[in-house]
Amino acid sequence: MLSFGMSEEQKALEQTARKFAKDRIVPIAAKCDETSEFPVDVYRAAWELGLVAPNIPSEYGGGGCSELEHTIITEELAYGCAGIQTSMTANALAATPVILGGTEAQKKKYLGMLTSEPTFAAYATTEPGAGSDVAALQTRAVQVGDDWVLNGQKCFITNASWARWYVIFATVDPAKKHKGIMAFIVDRDSEGVSVGKKEHKMGQRASDTATVILEDVKVPAANVLAKEGEGFKLAMMTFDRTRPDIGAGACGVMRRALDECVAYALERKTFGTAIANHQAVQFMLAEMAMKYEATRLLVQKAAWLMDNGQFSALVSAYGKAFGADSAMAVTTDAVQIFGGNGYSREYPVEKLMRDAKILQIYEGTSQIQRVVIARNILAGKR
Repeated sequence: MLSFGMSEEQKALEQTARKFAKDRIVPIAAKCDETSEFPVDVYRAAWELGLVAPNIPSEYGGGGCSELEHTIITEELAYGCAGIQTSMTANALAATPVILGGTEAQKKKYLGMLTSEPTFAAYATTEPGAGSDVAALQTRAVQVGDDWVLNGQKCFITNASWARWYVIFATVDPAKKHKGIMAFIVDRDSEGVSVGKKEHKMGQRASDTATVILEDVKVPAANVLAKEGEGFKLAMMTFDRTRPDIGAGACGVMRRALDECVAYALERKTFGTAIANHQAVQFMLAEMAMKYEATRLLVQKAAWLMDNGQFSALVSAYGKAFGADSAMAVTTDAVQIFGGNGYSREYPVEKLMRDAKILQIYEGTSQIQRVVIARNILAGKR
């Protein structure tokens, strides 16, 4: 049965991540947002503490954290800066399909790279013409002898510029849709791999997001992660298992917005009293708090089910969709509470609002989550 308490070890993990976010991320978040620079030194410090890709099993050098523990870490990092958190969490996203479908040799080599030193990996499905519709991807995979040759382009790839290896999804024939998709592990230094333009984004600007270009890239058979017809399933399984982390990131953004608003409301005065005494502001704060708490419960339920062998794609979709939409609503209200100051970059809430928007888009839009939810309900899977 789901417990609402944390073990002493989990409490210690939460405090470690919270202190790290407060001491190392919060002070630099605004500057990293302004310059669109990812703080590699902070990343290395987080890696040293075991806060990066903690889901990698201990036999491959990882922390072997449960999904619940991973969401705890993700929320705390996102409280500091959702952009920095996204790049850190992206390693776990890239590791997940390897954990789920990799051979023992692939796991030892590629998961080992992430745990032996502070390096990066990236997960690449999105293309210029294939975002939510993953089955429409056009990157081609052609078998040549025992090897495979990849040609295509991936866009909006987190950690593209920094990654040492990529999980690339490609198709043997676009006409086959999901039945033709494969997955490969591609080394960054492979001939024909290059990184294109870095995106100039509205929010989460500290996170590196760029295009990956594949031109006659030869991939050995040993690096096939999913054979023809199994790549789409692996991609969906990966998203189902990482969506609670998006919900956890939303929790971090909401909690930061609420904390900033409470402090400001107690200080800012209008009509001779602190705005915290105005019922209109109180109602907004109450709504923010409810959305945060409800999202956190959904995320923890999804994580708990996963950890206890009762994985539910439906509950994962609940947490991702509700959390993303709630984060957008909460941060919009946060700007409103700050008034004109909220619209200024001198205060943190406008950044929180910009950071929140992408939560409704990446790893399955809020609309796609509703498709997943509706299909599960209609199929009687509740």
